[in-house]
Amino acid sequence: MTVVQPQFACQAGEFLASVLIVDDDRDMLAMLALLVRKKCRCEVKTAPSGENAWQLLQDWQPDLVLTDIKMPGLDGLALLQKIKGQYPAIAVIMMSGHGTVESAIAALKNGAYDFIQKPFDNEHLLHTLQRCLEHLCLLEKNRRLARRLAEQEAFPGFIGASAKIKEVYGLISRLADTDVTVLIRGKSGTGKELAARALHGLSARNKKPMVTVNCPALPEHILESELFGYVRGAFSGATHDKKGLFLEANGSTLLLDEVGDLPIALQTKLLRVLQEKEIMPLGQTKSLAVDVRVLASTNQDLEEKIRQGLFREDLFYRLNVVTITMPPLRNRPEDIPTLAQHFLAAFAKEYARDGLVFATDAIPALVKRHWPGNVRELQNVIKRAVLLADGSPISARQMAEPDPEVSDPGAVCENLHTLPYNRAKQRLVENFSAAYLADALRQNGGNVTAAAQASGMNRQAFQKLMQRFGLAAEKFRTPPDR
Repeated sequence: MTVVQPQFACQAGEFLASVLIVDDDRDMLAMLALLVRKKCRCEVKTAPSGENAWQLLQDWQPDLVLTDIKMPGLDGLALLQKIKGQYPAIAVIMMSGHGTVESAIAALKNGAYDFIQKPFDNEHLLHTLQRCLEHLCLLEKNRRLARRLAEQEAFPGFIGASAKIKEVYGLISRLADTDVTVLIRGKSGTGKELAARALHGLSARNKKPMVTVNCPALPEHILESELFGYVRGAFSGATHDKKGLFLEANGSTLLLDEVGDLPIALQTKLLRVLQEKEIMPLGQTKSLAVDVRVLASTNQDLEEKIRQGLFREDLFYRLNVVTITMPPLRNRPEDIPTLAQHFLAAFAKEYARDGLVFATDAIPALVKRHWPGNVRELQNVIKRAVLLADGSPISARQMAEPDPEVSDPGAVCENLHTLPYNRAKQRLVENFSAAYLADALRQNGGNVTAAAQASGMNRQAFQKLMQRFGLAAEKFRTPPDR
């Protein structure tokens, strides 16, 4: 249902609110119908008596009934009782030119939303109607969200029932069907993008796909044109107009992934977009209005970046309207057995490795592990174990952390000659890659950019390999002197 009074537009759905006005005074009825149609732009029908109203209600149930109390035949209080008995979801506001405290109490006791005494001030009447319609709008939003949640066994992609993850579910449920900007914080691998996708998927914007911007992956000059687009001739090589990602996300949701890496110059332009709801493509002098819900994620300490002058404080407050903090895996160890079993089943199916199970020592070892790479690291550990499994139960030893001291891939590959060639080759490459990346990280103190450069790779490709092999930079960083 939508309440469309311009200054209080409800975004819950696509339908106008509907109002039935009941009064035996036909001049009053005409005046009220005109006022409500003009000021609230609702669908309005009228009835000159309680009996006529009740007949109309058999075929059409409005959101709200505005009815006089004193009417011949079926009066307002009797009509209220019949409505609440058969159509309890319909809100009813009572009017009376002979208002008494007793009438008001009787109306409210029988379920009326409010009571207005005639002669009334038009502004007071409209304010009461608006409050009622906004209340109905909120109820409709909650019903729609409940229906969406009922269609899913869980939040898409999320696994777990710990107290920490339930807090996240609760926040997502309350924030999903709003347009509030949300900052999603948490260490790498905790599921920040999953939270963003759940916020989008449970919102009214889910008819269009969410657009994700990987902020650290693109140089500043490219990122600006990707975000805001450009027109032909804006710069050398701009041979055609390009629609930016904000326009691509118009009517949908835009996720700024790792927003802490956004250059200062772009932070200023992003702040203007958030404030004005407008973008300015490169080379164009006219702003374009956009209807985009912005979500942002980060694994960085933005407050520290503000102190260092690397992140705008005003942008931080614009993004940080509401925060969802994704808990690290070490704070939800009770979810590890469920996650591990889920990943085992998923990867066994993906790679046609039916019949794989965990050995008795596997799950306890996983629960005790530190998991600096969080859920993503656990996922990749299980994936690697499935790929390299020989058909026997997967043991704790098979899922042991790659040893950063090992640089000889042969040292971690046992009995290769007993495996088929393709399996032996795969295991050799997997172990070499894990050992190589671990050694590069160790040599560079866990600095991913430096390790990538030393390996002749760009940072994004290096990070993807880290994720694939379940390596977390934190594990290789030298602890500060105490």
